[in-house]
Amino acid sequence: MSPFGTFTLRPLDPFTDAQVIHPWVTHPRSVFWPMWGARLHEVERAYMHVAAEKHHDAFVGLRDGEPAFLVERHDPRHDPRHAEAVSPYEPEPGDVGLRFLLAPDADRDPGFGQAALTTVLEHLFADPRTVRVVVEADTADHAAQELHEVVGFVVAYEAERPEQRSLLSLCTRERFEAAAVRRAVAARPALTAGARA
Repeated sequence: MSPFGTFTLRPLDPFTDAQVIHPWVTHPRSVFWPMWGARLHEVERAYMHVAAEKHHDAFVGLRDGEPAFLVERHDPRHDPRHAEAVSPYEPEPGDVGLRFLLAPDADRDPGFGQAALTTVLEHLFADPRTVRVVVEADTADHAAQELHEVVGFVVAYEAERPEQRSLLSLCTRERFEAAAVRRAVAARPALTAGARA
């Protein structure tokens, strides 16, 4: 259990969860999310489409049983957004695409987003078929870029679309584990002179 409670993931139900996540994806803080500005029925329809896709899944992240973040997992080899982007990135077997969005009021505590994203990556890397996790962030979305970096992502490519320039970052299992070790070491209280003596 994290200091923020117990995190779990459950499959997103388009019919019951659209009302939950609609305020998230349309919030001013979510301006970089692909569905920003969508109407409720458009969100419901979009996730009905995701539920029908073989290579795309959506989950609601729960904090102590309460919805707190949104997760999409997809195979980049079958993602039309990757296909339409001008980028040198070529998906490889074992690549897993990730989209991650915090509920606007869920990250009031410093470190909450990092803890939630860490849980998601633990879930993805628990599958031995996962070699790399791929995330995309708008070049202007500095908060997302910082969050990605702290859990082990490294910027690898740029992607361009008519409406967006973004960065594609990759995280291997080794980078994820190394980042966790670095965070654990940094969190240790410094020894005082008396304690060292």
